[in-house]
Amino acid sequence: MDRDIKVVKIGGNIVDNPDALARFLRDFTALEGRKILVHGGGKEATRLGARLEIPSVMIDGRRVTSRDTLDVVTMVYAGLVNKRIVSQLQAIGCNAVGLSGADGDSIRSPRRSPQPVDYGYVGDINTDGVNVSLIGSLLDAGLTPVFCAITHDGNGSLLNCNADSVASAVAIGMSAVAPVDLIYCFEQP
Repeated sequence: MDRDIKVVKIGGNIVDNPDALARFLRDFTALEGRKILVHGGGKEATRLGARLEIPSVMIDGRRVTSRDTLDVVTMVYAGLVNKRIVSQLQAIGCNAVGLSGADGDSIRSPRRSPQPVDYGYVGDINTDGVNVSLIGSLLDAGLTPVFCAITHDGNGSLLNCNADSVASAVAIGMSAVAPVDLIYCFEQP
């Protein structure tokens, strides 16, 4: 069995387009060996927030996460988007398990400093917060972890994280146990 690990991060234009997502998930399922998928869901969170009259505030392309916004992004990332992806993977033969960073203490991150900009309930992930043992056990059991961009601080608080950063930290963390390929799939250069 191939012991290498592929960490793949998908961007919002794939997540938000049902046809593109279906094509991507078929290609992802066809990847040989152990694999991990990381996703965000910012556009979906912005739409739900607007319906709930919770405005999205962005600074330099990063979401400011108030308590209300944290509720929205958790519902969307860890719920709707994650479970939609997992159910579609199951339908095409990829035994996936959807996770936030709080699940199994899989990804812990400290809250970002409010200086120089207070982004609210946002985590700054690093490789020390990645539970390599748990993720390795899931992979060894034949499961494909599907991570959203929600982590936790170890003190009972969920935190919104950048999905690109989550993918990078997971890839670096898992490189301690196996060779890792990190692949970003999105429309930006």
